[in-house]
Order: sequence, then structure tokens, then C-alpha cells
Amino acid sequence: MTHQDPKVALVTGATSGIGLAVTRLLAGQGHRVFICARTEESVTATVKELQQEGLEVDGAVCDVRSGDDIKNFVQTAVDRFGAVDVLVNNAGRSGGGVTADIDDDLWFDVLNTNLSSVFLMTREVLNTGGMRGRNRGRIINVASTAGKQGVVLGAPYSASKHGVVGFTKALGNELAPTGITVNAVCPGYVETPLAQRVRQGYAAAYDATEEQILAKFQSKIPLGRYSTPEEVAGLVGYLTTDTAASITSQALNVCGGLGNF
Repeated sequence: MTHQDPKVALVTGATSGIGLAVTRLLAGQGHRVFICARTEESVTATVKELQQEGLEVDGAVCDVRSGDDIKNFVQTAVDRFGAVDVLVNNAGRSGGGVTADIDDDLWFDVLNTNLSSVFLMTREVLNTGGMRGRNRGRIINVASTAGKQGVVLGAPYSASKHGVVGFTKALGNELAPTGITVNAVCPGYVETPLAQRVRQGYAAAYDATEEQILAKFQSKIPLGRYSTPEEVAGLVGYLTTDTAASITSQALNVCGGLGNF
């Protein structure tokens, strides 16, 4: 495969928010992008929309909590586009509440969706996706500033994202001799459908309006505004380039100054 050949990228949770922005950017850079989400309708609609924009995108349904789904998804991607060069583990969910009141199902679902999925998908891409055999590739995990700092009423989410950062650093060091890089991108507050659900949760918990919660969050951000999905995607896109070859095992913030380590 020569340098000029289009590279193959997989993006999970790619039908809205950051995942959609990443898919658009990578496809615009000339990648052939294979996406997934949990519902057939959203995958089909997103693929159609992006293909109409002239982008080489296809996809399949995949619940990232399911090892079987992940196996099928990666195999389908390889059959469609070839060996995987770039993996963006973006799928995730919010989740929290008063920790003493959190039930087992919520805890395990947040951990499975946000953390175990990253391990399962990465292992499958290294093997079935062919990354390990070719000793080149980029693995980019979308974590969160909550993967570096504790979030009040967000213990499961914070724990899962700290796990993603730890997994990223360990695997990055492990794969460094092969030339495969592994990094985490840590968004702060980003205006997405997920962010809206988070604000609704805090509004209920604090008996406040969503507008009050938004104002409170904005006041915590040095830049005074949420980041955009495109700004987060920009860093993901950079990490896939040849210039970024010496960046590995890092957790890089895109957060308007909210996190500063």
C-alpha cells in the first residue's frame, strides 16, 4: 500500500456529535471511513448523508458493549474497505447521580460502554483489523477531562474515562516499538446531544433550569464557551497524520482551558 492510497478508518458512535465530526473530517482528508452506531436507522441515514457529500463512508450496526457485535463490525469493515489504519474509539455514554444511590446496572453499563468497549474494539482491530501484522496505525480514544479530574455526581463516568486514559498510556507504551501510536483526546464541555442530556440530569439533581446549569458550566470554562465537535475532531485528525508520528501514550485536552494537566 503506497503512501498515496486512501487509508481506512473506523469510527464508533459516529452518527452524532464528536463521532460525526470526526467521520466528516477524516473522510474529507481522504480516508475511507467505516462507522457504527447502535441503531440501523441512524447508521443508514448518516452513511447516506455523507455519501451525498461525496465522502467515502460506509457502516454497520454495532453495540460496542457486545464482543460478538464488535467482531462482526471489524470483519465487515475489513471486507468492505481493507485493513484498518486508524481506529477512533468514540462511542460512549454519560451516567451518574448520587453515588450511594447508583444501581449495579448503571455502573456496569457505563463501564462496559465507555471502557470495556475500547479494549474489545482495539483488540479486534489489532488482530482481525490487521494493524498488528503491519506494524503501523493510529489508535485514538475519545476520553474526557473527566478522565483526569473527578466529576461531582459522575463517579461511573469519571471512573470509566480515567480507565480509558490508563489503557491508552499502557497500550501506547506497549506498541511504541511497532510504530503504532495510541492517544486519548479529552474533550471538556462540547456542545453535543450528550451534553444536553448531561445538563438535563444536573438540572433535575439541583432543582435548577437547564439554562442555569449551562451558565454555571460556561462560567467554569476559561474561554467562557463550550468547545465544538469540529474542534475536537481537529485534534483527532491531526493525530492521524504523519507529522504526529512521535505523539503516543498522551491524553490531550480540548476543553477551553477547563483542564490544565
